Amino acid sequence: MTDPDHGRLGLFVGILLVAAAALVLIAASANVSPITLAPAYMFSPMVAGLAVCLSQGIPLADVGLRRGRLRWLAAAAVVALPLIGLTLVFAVAVPGIAFDPTADPIPGAELPPGLLGVVVTIGIALVLGSTVNAVFAFGEEFGWRGYLLWELAPWGFWKASFAIGSLWGLWHTPVIVAGYNYPSFPYIGVIAMTIACLSFSPLYTYIVIRAQSVLAAAILHGVFNGSAGLVVVYAAADGPVLEELVASPVGAAGVLAFGFATIAIAVFDTPTLTRKNFTG
Repeated sequence: MTDPDHGRLGLFVGILLVAAAALVLIAASANVSPITLAPAYMFSPMVAGLAVCLSQGIPLADVGLRRGRLRWLAAAAVVALPLIGLTLVFAVAVPGIAFDPTADPIPGAELPPGLLGVVVTIGIALVLGSTVNAVFAFGEEFGWRGYLLWELAPWGFWKASFAIGSLWGLWHTPVIVAGYNYPSFPYIGVIAMTIACLSFSPLYTYIVIRAQSVLAAAILHGVFNGSAGLVVVYAAADGPVLEELVASPVGAAGVLAFGFATIAIAVFDTPTLTRKNFTG
């Protein structure tokens, strides 16, 4: 199998660096936080991936831009929900963190009481996550689990997953330093976000290989983003360390939950990663 092409990788990473610098400079000139411009920044991996593919004659279908297997696209939509639930369980098991049953998961919305309200909340997260959120998530995922996964496929499942996870985490640096996810720990937050992305990455790679489509990663990412706030809402933490670095889907609780998914993949179903249609 052909090794990753350093020229293509250099172009991809170079565009990402330019996008990060542009984010910081535009935010500074407009006197706004980079977090405000984050929705646009989310599309920079897609732009980088498209630039490489179109300039190098790589068919977009080869890097996963296809419908794929519908049952695995459906699995991508629901798999984040139990992992978010597990994250919440791990969070409230930590001393200083308690479950808050009175929390309002959707401020301003009148939800049915009791279990029905929880079901409605999950349903909203699933629908919005797999549609609206997935569009923005695709802006990232075409770069990460589309082009870059195809490029790094010769490294195999684990090395490619962790390499992508590392870059994915570091790519968040401009918004993390600006206070996103870890407002009390902007620099430690860069490390924490990178660890979180490393823990997420094998599952994202797995779902793309099984679905044979990068759309699966976009759906998973979108539903995760749409439901992750439930952990923050229901886990009442005592102080910013527990709130931001532990009781968070991108904190220790989330890393542990996704770690279990990684272990399950390693033990039961590690796929083979190849460039040919991401088949396992």
